[in-house]
Amino acid sequence: MEKLHLVVGLGNPGREYSKTRHNAGFMVVQRLAERSKADWTREKRFKASTARVEEGLRKLILAQPETFMNASGEAVGALMNFYRVPPAQTLVVVDDADLPLGQLRLRGSGSSGGHHGLESIEAHLGTREYPRLRIGIGRESSQQREITDYVLAKFSKAEAELLEKVLIRGCEQIECWFTEGIAAAMNRFNGAVDDNLEK
Repeated sequence: MEKLHLVVGLGNPGREYSKTRHNAGFMVVQRLAERSKADWTREKRFKASTARVEEGLRKLILAQPETFMNASGEAVGALMNFYRVPPAQTLVVVDDADLPLGQLRLRGSGSSGGHHGLESIEAHLGTREYPRLRIGIGRESSQQREITDYVLAKFSKAEAELLEKVLIRGCEQIECWFTEGIAAAMNRFNGAVDDNLEK
């Protein structure tokens, strides 16, 4: 019997948002699809684009909601219901301004931390018990709470080299989660990218 997993990268659709910090989740699943040579398909019934990866009897569906960030739960809920994927086998990849750029943090559950995409998913699923991979994007000041302009801005040229390492490491962590489970993926990959390079 096949074992189906779902990985959803959060972000905003549209070319104007494609390289912004808030789309870090989109970037990771986009890179994962490229590594797996998987093609994307727009699926209106889910309000998302999806790509499929198969490894033996294990199947992975990658998704990018097209609902805009604040309504991410609509797409995630629709995908989970249709494919009957339980929360424990649904991984959400999301940007996190409270983590410095270069940090990755996978957890099996948790609060939204004020992230509107995670708030929407929690509202639609009625639970916080699903894994989430937080991709650090940092913030300009630890005292700054209003960061809309910052997260909707593009990564700078100075950040590009580190971002590239983050995308690769994020893909490796998701692949580990898919094949070996969450404990192995957390132990091997959580933390700063440069700290993990020798593991």
